[in-house]
Amino acid sequence: MMNATNTQPPSNDWLDEVRWNSDGLVPVIAQDAESGKVLMFAWMNREALALTADSGEAVYWSRSRSRLWRKGESSGHVQRVRGLRLDCDGDALLLSVEQLGGIACHTGRASCFYSELHAGRWVPVDPVLKSPEEIYG
Repeated sequence: MMNATNTQPPSNDWLDEVRWNSDGLVPVIAQDAESGKVLMFAWMNREALALTADSGEAVYWSRSRSRLWRKGESSGHVQRVRGLRLDCDGDALLLSVEQLGGIACHTGRASCFYSELHAGRWVPVDPVLKSPEEIYG
């Protein structure tokens, strides 16, 4: 934000403090701002992080599609960013978000972390809130 005494645009030096991996990515955990529940894990590149900070909505890097991915672009389940933290090593991010629609996972669940290990098997423990067919058509 510019004012009368500073005509220079804001610096992006803060992006240089992130320790990007060899692919130019940083891991990101998205966490519900109110409950603290972990919603999902994703990746960001420099552009995704800058867009997230500028827009206030989560933008990730899709490794499978090799492109930027605005959370909610297909589902409408946007993540409004309430806070963004960098860990002590500078190599992981934590996004505190408001998850619109209450669904973070493409499976129609509130969180991507819906399976627990029970007796040597992964068991889904969280319900499907909306079927993927209803979300994506």
